[in-house]
Amino acid sequence: MKVLLEMRPALDGHSGIPQETRLLYRGLAGLPGVEVVGLLQSGNLVIESGLPTRRGAPDPARDASRDIDRLSAVVVSLQQGPASHRFEHLRRRLLQLGGPMAAIAASLVGRHEPLTAFDPTHFKDFVWRGLFAKSLPAEDFEAVTAGQFRIMRWPWSALNALGVASSWFGRAMYPRLDTAGMDVMIAETPYPGRVRRGTRLVVRYHDAIPLTMPHTVKDRGYHRSMHLQALRRNAADGAWFACVSDATRSDLLSVLPEVEKRSVTIPNMVSHHFVPETESAARVPEVIWSRKNRRAPHGGGAPVAPQDIVNGRLHYLLMVSTIEPRKNHLALLDAWEHLRTQDHPHLNLVLVGGIGWDNDAILRRFSPWLERGGLHLLEGVPADDLRLLYRHASVTVAPSFGEGFDFAGVEAMRSRGVVAASDIRVHRDVYADAAAYFSPYAPQELAQLLRELMADEGRPRIEALRRSGDEVAARYLPERVMPQWGEFLRRVVS
Repeated sequence: MKVLLEMRPALDGHSGIPQETRLLYRGLAGLPGVEVVGLLQSGNLVIESGLPTRRGAPDPARDASRDIDRLSAVVVSLQQGPASHRFEHLRRRLLQLGGPMAAIAASLVGRHEPLTAFDPTHFKDFVWRGLFAKSLPAEDFEAVTAGQFRIMRWPWSALNALGVASSWFGRAMYPRLDTAGMDVMIAETPYPGRVRRGTRLVVRYHDAIPLTMPHTVKDRGYHRSMHLQALRRNAADGAWFACVSDATRSDLLSVLPEVEKRSVTIPNMVSHHFVPETESAARVPEVIWSRKNRRAPHGGGAPVAPQDIVNGRLHYLLMVSTIEPRKNHLALLDAWEHLRTQDHPHLNLVLVGGIGWDNDAILRRFSPWLERGGLHLLEGVPADDLRLLYRHASVTVAPSFGEGFDFAGVEAMRSRGVVAASDIRVHRDVYADAAAYFSPYAPQELAQLLRELMADEGRPRIEALRRSGDEVAARYLPERVMPQWGEFLRRVVS
């Protein structure tokens, strides 16, 4: 079975969908009877074409330098900087829209958008560091850099934009990719494209938040329409859906009940980096200082105050998430302020994640504490350091209003941390009895729960949560999840 896997998310980010994409590629590469091919496509950039995929016998007279030069141009195009002059900027804009429009027009007369080949033989450093290194251990280097890759030239965002625009005239239109030879294509979100007859499309469905919680996403109206139009087209083309949680599958079926028999739940996988942490807490203040988001207000916060290190240990609450409204940072901030002023004057708050969107009100609330000290904004924390933070946090808090899966709690459990989570269905589905729950709309309830967990009387409950966390987090190990993928793919192609 030959599987084409969309790799676009792996070009960006540490966790979430980018991490899942890397883990899935590695997992598929290890499944018996499966050959995985990575699909290279940029979110916003036009990529140079690669090599032809249909060649005859090798030509000994062929100039190998031309092939290497062509593939080198692909690498450069995936990492374009700003256009250096007006003509170049205009050329890029014309390609970004003109190319996808031509591809859609060709599809209307039965032609397919070609996917060219990228041979990683001379570009293993780029493939490893550009796609995989943020999530996979170095032992996987050879396995993931020895595979095949295909190139889709046109930007994912431009294909979505044209789908939204054409939907105004009654039907969203997308190009049909030349997926000849591929039994399955797995897209990491609803995909703005169609596959060739003979290829099954599988959509890895992470959440329906653009539809069910549109007030929490950026570019709300556009993002909602972009998601819905691609989702409808995929479903109408007979796509299958691999949902990351039962809650997400339920949301999908509320939108498209007709795909019930073509949808399953296969959970996300936890990275190999997250194992029971044994290092002492002594290095935590150093990690906090070295990983500050220096672009954030007040440089991400003052250093850890010496008086906050009590008996050689910093006591802190941890949250790992992009700073944006759906994640509910303000409820945690309210609870932390209450605890710090009432019961725990040396308790710190550590927030790990990039600065997302619609967060002016959040950052304004953060600002006095970042200047005064006690609150820390971190970014780009590597998995080994993040594991240390999970293990030694008094509690890792996942207060979100809505999620599709929520990696942070599972990663904390694997690191032998303690988790408190908002009482939403997806958290109950994914974390089961390994988390303590609170209403995301009641900061006082969260404060009381944290107070109970951090009290001496809460130690038995903490240990019980750790034991349950060991069992629950093990459900998301690759060796438990990949057999589910194998069974599902056999069903899809049968």
